[in-house]
Amino acid sequence: MPTAARPKIGDTRPAPAAAAPAAKSGRRRRGGRGRNKSASGATARDDVVQADLGVGDTTALEDLDEETLARRRGRTRKGRPAGRYMMCVHVREDGHTHIALLEGRVLIEHSVATAERDTANSIDGNIYLGRVQNVLPGMEAAFVDIGTPKNGVLYRGDVAYDPEEVEEKQPKIERLLKNGQSVVVQVTKNPIGAKGARLTQEVSLAGRFVVMVPSQPSIYGISKRLPDDERKRLRRVLEDLRPPDAGLIVRTAAEGATPDELERDVRRLREQWEQISALADRSKPARLLYQEPPLVTRLLREEFTKEYRGVLIDDRALYEEVRSYVEAITPELAERIEYYDEAEEGISVFERHHVQEQLLKALDRKVWLPSGGSIIIERTEALTVVDVNTGKNVGRSNLEETVFKNNLEAADEVARQLRLRDIGGIIVIDFIDMEIRSNREQLVKAFRDALARDKTRTQVFDVSELGVVEMTRKRVSEGLVESVSETCSTCNGRGYLIDEALLEELQ
Repeated sequence: MPTAARPKIGDTRPAPAAAAPAAKSGRRRRGGRGRNKSASGATARDDVVQADLGVGDTTALEDLDEETLARRRGRTRKGRPAGRYMMCVHVREDGHTHIALLEGRVLIEHSVATAERDTANSIDGNIYLGRVQNVLPGMEAAFVDIGTPKNGVLYRGDVAYDPEEVEEKQPKIERLLKNGQSVVVQVTKNPIGAKGARLTQEVSLAGRFVVMVPSQPSIYGISKRLPDDERKRLRRVLEDLRPPDAGLIVRTAAEGATPDELERDVRRLREQWEQISALADRSKPARLLYQEPPLVTRLLREEFTKEYRGVLIDDRALYEEVRSYVEAITPELAERIEYYDEAEEGISVFERHHVQEQLLKALDRKVWLPSGGSIIIERTEALTVVDVNTGKNVGRSNLEETVFKNNLEAADEVARQLRLRDIGGIIVIDFIDMEIRSNREQLVKAFRDALARDKTRTQVFDVSELGVVEMTRKRVSEGLVESVSETCSTCNGRGYLIDEALLEELQ
């Protein structure tokens, strides 16, 4: 049997062979064999509230008019779905699940999920009944035991309280929390390094179309990414659906959603919160109350739209689970979920779409730009520094134009690298100095536009007097390098070895 040729940049994915085995036609019933296992294989606890994803509770396609159905199905090209994004899911035999998101052919995000991460480190979104271990007035924070190896941290600004029960307008944390007190909290940031999880008492539950915030009726908003006419339509529909005792945030995925779909989404989230509250009333502290679904399902719930031209999964069991989920919530997009048969294709899904080589490049400190320039990314404990160089880019006319074009290329690449490497915290970018003020303003604008595609919150400041751009990016989890590496046992992460022989002479 001849060996399949390795793919090259620009190759298109071949159509599946006619003899390829067809997927099972019957859907797996909820609660059936194996349904209580996550994508990583971890069995879910029966006494923990699981995310109700709305499977089996959706509007049938025949109930939608042709215009609405065509809009929700999205564009096609040569008979195949078209879109900006593609997701590739690779399940390894050791339990790791790698998820790659591509924009066109360019890798922009990468995530890793394992059984150990899902239960210990990847707890973002989970809800716990915690016990306050220690209140620190000087830090305006409290450590809360939530049953994980490290206590979570609850800051003063994340404590929920009734203003009528306290006299001060800005009460101190020691007035709101006491040692040994039971509190319901939600994880907003995974444990990173020696730091515990970041917690909040402002709990929120995410559905397919809306996010509900219990006990916060003043919170109400609609995604700004939606068109103005769609925002007005959703506002009219939700006026009658808003719970009197909870806030609502409408997601981008709600575009084109029918009133019945929105009503069912809100009702499902209310029922979830009632289950969580009932479980909290009969449980002891340091207890998991609500667990988010596996990472793949969570990403599809939050991001999967008609802008995705496909989701390729190379594991049959996970493919069937995800396909059933998408068929239930958005059946018009179910054809975009595809099973990738590695044995038939001859190469892995990551090789086919050049994910592996892009991942390896993302681990380097140096990244080349199209015109010959480069950027150097250095991470430290306090912040991340990015240096921009012209390198081999010598330009054609004058220095200012060469530097300006090089900086624009660097701005776009830096935005992509921050998202791909999942770098958070304080970031300083040393662009090449430019004399013309308008060029500096255009650079900052282009950089902000490039960062606008990043779902993680960022803040960018203007070029400083030293010619650098300062910014912050919310740190949600460990970065790409940390997720696939460990500290060197020889140099302890310093990157150099000390010659002890030279120090002996000083004693």
